[in-house]
Amino acid sequence: MKLTFHRRKLRLKHPFNIASVGRTDETTKQVLLVQIEHKGRVGWGESAPASYYNQSLESGQEVLLHAAGMLGDDPFALDAILDPLRKAFPHESAALAAIDGALHDLIGKLLGVPVWKWFGLDPKRTPMTSFTIGIDDLDVIARKVHEAKTFPILKVKVGTDNDDAILDVIRREAPDKVLRVDANGGFSPQGVLERCRDLARYRVELIEQPTPRGQHETLPAVRAETIAPLIADESCIGIEDVLSCVGMFDGINIKLSKCGGIRPALQMIHTARSAGLKVMLGCMVETSVGIAAAAQLAPLADYIDLDGHLLLADDPFEGIGGEAGLLTLTDRPGLGIIER
Repeated sequence: MKLTFHRRKLRLKHPFNIASVGRTDETTKQVLLVQIEHKGRVGWGESAPASYYNQSLESGQEVLLHAAGMLGDDPFALDAILDPLRKAFPHESAALAAIDGALHDLIGKLLGVPVWKWFGLDPKRTPMTSFTIGIDDLDVIARKVHEAKTFPILKVKVGTDNDDAILDVIRREAPDKVLRVDANGGFSPQGVLERCRDLARYRVELIEQPTPRGQHETLPAVRAETIAPLIADESCIGIEDVLSCVGMFDGINIKLSKCGGIRPALQMIHTARSAGLKVMLGCMVETSVGIAAAAQLAPLADYIDLDGHLLLADDPFEGIGGEAGLLTLTDRPGLGIIER
């Protein structure tokens, strides 16, 4: 098998701000697009590294250069290919997710079936995706909500001193939509109960990552008030974190770039279900390649937040849909994406 990759600069429709990173006016992002070729077929994967997970384009490229000589000649030997890479690069989950995704795309094309069908899943069980409203000036937030008028579910970034004003604007512009909020660890353990009580008046469906990773001692008291389900994101990176979320959270947000791809994500889903945890599938800001990889597992999720490609001004791929919150799992083989 032959692995190649290149950097791709993406343009965002708006700067994307979250509480744990802070405000930025950046409207571009770079990702690594990966191709694995075998017997005339090409599988695509995507690496969207995040600095807050100590990943970078440069570190991802090192993984891909190393992996190019380790793939062998059997794309179906997933464990034999991926396990040594995970041992060699345990903290480079975004790059590993790209290899994992490209192999799944390639295998699907070699078999002539979409990945979801290979897994025996029902695309009609795919939940609707939320559309994310990042932290911004209030007039910009109002404009974002208007631009997202066809989406029935909004995910709102909070965790700032301005949360009430942000949510007041959003409820004014979208009084009847389903609202999910994501604090990205922006609430202190001491103040989280009061902050979550404040959120109740906005009729939120769930609260994602209220306190920073590892600072969960007051979350059982929040759960006891049944304000809304608590979903772990930064507190649940890989399969080793799933069971530690029991009693602290009601569910987990699985992202391929956090856990390393489709294969470990599937393990996390089964582990979460066995422990009584709900499952959300999330994403980074990325193209339809990365979104399509996660979407193959969407019929197994309670919630999905797979809108990263919808935040772009220039997605170089298509095929997964997402307008009005409806993702499309087609009968095209592999991940089902098409290069524009």
